Amino acid sequence: MLRAGLLWLSEQPQVFRFVRSSRLAQKFASRFVAGETIDSAIRVLKDLNAANLTVSLDLLGESVHSAEEAKAAQQAYLELLDRIQGEGGSGNVSVKLTQMGLDIDEALCVANLRSIIGRAKQYHSFVRLDMEGSEYTERTLTLFKRTLYPEFGQTTGVVLQSYLRRTAQDVDAMIGLAARVRLCKGAYQEPATVAFPNKADVDANYVACMEQLMERGNYPGLATHDEQIIEHAKAFAKRKGIGAERFEFQMLYGVRRDLQVKLRKEGWNLRVYVPYGTHWYPYLMRRLAERPANLWFILGNVIRESLRRKN
Repeated sequence: MLRAGLLWLSEQPQVFRFVRSSRLAQKFASRFVAGETIDSAIRVLKDLNAANLTVSLDLLGESVHSAEEAKAAQQAYLELLDRIQGEGGSGNVSVKLTQMGLDIDEALCVANLRSIIGRAKQYHSFVRLDMEGSEYTERTLTLFKRTLYPEFGQTTGVVLQSYLRRTAQDVDAMIGLAARVRLCKGAYQEPATVAFPNKADVDANYVACMEQLMERGNYPGLATHDEQIIEHAKAFAKRKGIGAERFEFQMLYGVRRDLQVKLRKEGWNLRVYVPYGTHWYPYLMRRLAERPANLWFILGNVIRESLRRKN
């Protein structure tokens, strides 16, 4: 019930407008979001790089309502790639298709993506096409397979979500293309007809898809904070003779920072997904819905920090 409520709240723009003005809410968000500006995102990238962690930067925001908004997002990503290159940073970017104008005009979306991926190719970098709700899965993968991957190859990749029933087939298709896949569990509210409603089934599908990607895929990103799944991946790699250079673990900024450092010290590749921008409220709500215990964790930290300041 709490998860459903948090996901519902993530879709309420009037709540977002109210919450964004709250200093307490901003404090909550600061654990998971690297500020609202490119400057703040670059600062976090440099801090993480100093800890020997690579980064994927993501400008928050979905479903723009005009070509001008889509163009502004495109320009922000071009600036972001320029800044990463200029700072000598170890990081790439993640882009949502609806933010590039997919719901307005597919040709506009493709033109914006071509500009961004082209700039990334110039810098020998990489652009991940982020995955949104299930209504966009087929459109995203079709655009990737028919247009972007033939044109840009290994400069771009996709995200697949283990809570969707179709994902095992999509994993096979991406392996066949030698395309780079980021595998996550998924954070949108979906009907049981398209997504597994039970966590155990989502986890089981994740592990099955993960094993396929590790053994046959092209440098997959294993996006999970689940320690049992991470240990399974490490044991599977050892059993199958899969070197650490053939895949990477991925985690969200602000989530299990201790585990991020531990994995890197053990010699595993670790990339931190770092979101930034003014549209942090829907993202925050989805992160809390994934693991409602985060709500109490953050609240406890805010209270403790407030008490220390008063004393």
